Amino acid sequence: MHHSIAELLEIAKEAACIAGQEVLEIYDKGVFEEYAKDDESPVTSADYRANDIIMSILQKQTPDIPVMSEETPQVPLEERSKWTRYWLIDPIDGTQEFIARSGDFAVNIALIENNEPVIGVIYWPTGETLYFASKDEGAYKRCNVETKKIAVREFKVPSEDVIMIAISRRQSREKVFNKMSDKRVYQTLPAGSCSLKACFIAEGKADVFMRLGVTGEWDTGASQCIVNEAGGRIVAATFDELSYNQRDSVENPDFVVLGDQRVHWESVIRY
Repeated sequence: MHHSIAELLEIAKEAACIAGQEVLEIYDKGVFEEYAKDDESPVTSADYRANDIIMSILQKQTPDIPVMSEETPQVPLEERSKWTRYWLIDPIDGTQEFIARSGDFAVNIALIENNEPVIGVIYWPTGETLYFASKDEGAYKRCNVETKKIAVREFKVPSEDVIMIAISRRQSREKVFNKMSDKRVYQTLPAGSCSLKACFIAEGKADVFMRLGVTGEWDTGASQCIVNEAGGRIVAATFDELSYNQRDSVENPDFVVLGDQRVHWESVIRY
């Protein structure tokens, strides 16, 4: 059974929305179990429920495509390095936001082909918003029934314009500003989960977001496809490309989401 990228995108959109609606119901009721993982990061029964829904839809509709999820045991590199394409999912990106009731959490589904994200779907349940993209087909945002193409904000003067930084409500502003050149003027946009901050850059609400600390490949797969298609980039803080399914560890390095590519970002960010 060989699906086209367009067909796989529709399957991913459907899975993200069905899982997201279920997560929203749990969120609205406020009844869920909370657990600590081995690394002490939180996980809830809603994460597991979303994972079950997505896994069952993908395994039923695309039984030939393996799935890597944050909430399932990781397959050794020796085995997964043979995968030419696979689904990469984060059932709830922003579990802390879910627990804190900020509403800023999202369902992330990506398709990785030859180590590169070629489909990205991010569903934001409380905002009733779906962001999606596939390689070379542009990035889109569906809100209510309206779907529109999105793109990063174009600076009028790339070397001078005020830069909007998307920043987590739980992130030290000082830590972020220490990494930014003092030759530019900045404003900040408070935002929730990693993937939603990336989407804000893809749709031109912000220009840069820096993620310092531990994340997994599932935290960036969907975002990377959407941001790339919107005209931006996601890179390691050293400005190297992020890699997928090429290392024993599935942990990402610190990374940066960048908007308008005419800006000389290497001179803006002092890593």
